[in-house]
Amino acid sequence: MKPNTVVKSIAGRDSGKWFAATELIDGYATIVDGKTRPLERPKRKKAKHLIFTDIALSDESLKTNRKIRSALKSFSSDCDKGGK
Repeated sequence: MKPNTVVKSIAGRDSGKWFAATELIDGYATIVDGKTRPLERPKRKKAKHLIFTDIALSDESLKTNRKIRSALKSFSSDCDKGGK
């Protein structure tokens, strides 16, 4: 996994939502989405409960919660049109 990879949750109450995985340590990923999981309060989630994409956000996109929301919104809308 590359840092800042876009992932989709497939288990739990956040199932179906898109996140940015900032790091992967011992089978757990740290994920943020800028809204329910801001940079100040990231979620630690088992990697087996995530689908990892080949898309990685730039470091600039992860500087603020607003930029994270914007990047994930454009990504998820592209995927809803016929992508993954």
